[in-house]
Amino acid sequence: MGTIRTNYSIAETRNQFAALVRDVEEKKRAIKITRRGKPVAVILSADEYQRMQRSSAQKGFWEAYQEWRIAWQADDLSVDDDVWGDVRDKSLMPEEIVWD
Repeated sequence: MGTIRTNYSIAETRNQFAALVRDVEEKKRAIKITRRGKPVAVILSADEYQRMQRSSAQKGFWEAYQEWRIAWQADDLSVDDDVWGDVRDKSLMPEEIVWD
């Protein structure tokens, strides 16, 4: 059995488009399309695309936070480090524990 090919040039993709789409659908594998040897696009099954959409929609806190920082250019905001200094009510902190 030969090597399973996953990279095709744009010209090859154009000539074999229907067969490649059928292959992606049946074998559940992606096909990379190249231009002058460099990847430029991917053909993948609708099921795989939907799975990727669902997983990207279910971001965790950290991913959402990072996106917010980029969107709002948080690094460029002029916020002093001590802006949060008196946010917490220190009177609610437990007394210092002394270990003997």
